[in-house]
Amino acid sequence: MSADVEQTGHPPAMDAVIAKADALIEALPYIARFKGEMIVVKLGGSVMESAADLKSILTDIAFMKVVGMRPIVVHGGGKAISRGLQRAGVETSFVQGLRVTDAASIHIVEDVIKNEVNAEVVRILREAGVDARPLHGERIFFANRKTGRDPATGATLDWGYVGVPMAVDTGPVLELLHEGAVPAICPLGRGPDGLVYNINADTAAAALAKGLRARKLAFVSDVPGLLRDPADPASLIDTLHAADAPALMEQGVVGGGMLPKIQSCLEALEAGVRKVHLVDGRMPHSLLLEIFTNKGVGTEIVSS
Repeated sequence: MSADVEQTGHPPAMDAVIAKADALIEALPYIARFKGEMIVVKLGGSVMESAADLKSILTDIAFMKVVGMRPIVVHGGGKAISRGLQRAGVETSFVQGLRVTDAASIHIVEDVIKNEVNAEVVRILREAGVDARPLHGERIFFANRKTGRDPATGATLDWGYVGVPMAVDTGPVLELLHEGAVPAICPLGRGPDGLVYNINADTAAAALAKGLRARKLAFVSDVPGLLRDPADPASLIDTLHAADAPALMEQGVVGGGMLPKIQSCLEALEAGVRKVHLVDGRMPHSLLLEIFTNKGVGTEIVSS
């Protein structure tokens, strides 16, 4: 008898199988707790550009659906849109990190986000064995044109056909969930003028989670979570209480592109979402590890 078999009583290959069973047992209470619950998952960043990362995270979402949760996907697609505009010879400019979307651009944005990005998300989910359906955002988001002021000059800023969600019609989402489907939603909205507007995907996901009063909202991107020091991955804040967020904003720990994301998280918590997660989609199966294990791998944001 080999030393490995003598030590455990069974071959090493069997140890690996037992470890997989142990992982399922660890997930069991979480599966039971979240069965039937709505989970809004926002996908963005370089995760959308890596076929392997995108397939991994969408497989996690398929798993969530199969074990009885009701996941809803909201996705971005900024880099794909940039390529589409470049192919069409349309110049892109950004103001305060948001793409200025003029009349020529919005048609390309709409085409790319619907027919390329959304179609790919739906395809991968279906290949993973779940019934995924496209839901174009202008069916559910009602948006006003985004404007602002230049802090240096006071001049009015106008991003063109960029919208801020003012209301959400959750009916089409709930209908798809009732039919057993996973809604895959692109962040577009309908303005009061009847035209289509481009919406920041973080903002869209938070607005939808608020409207649905979802159990959880997860932001999956290419950062490990909220870091005290952006240059040090070991400085990950695994749990952030909403009451502590203003101090972190003042200290500059929450800044840049993370600031509007955290603000969206806090608004979602205030509206009744119980927990928000920031997850690194570059880590294989990070969404499952964050939701279904005792330790988690990202940042969870809670109201108390």
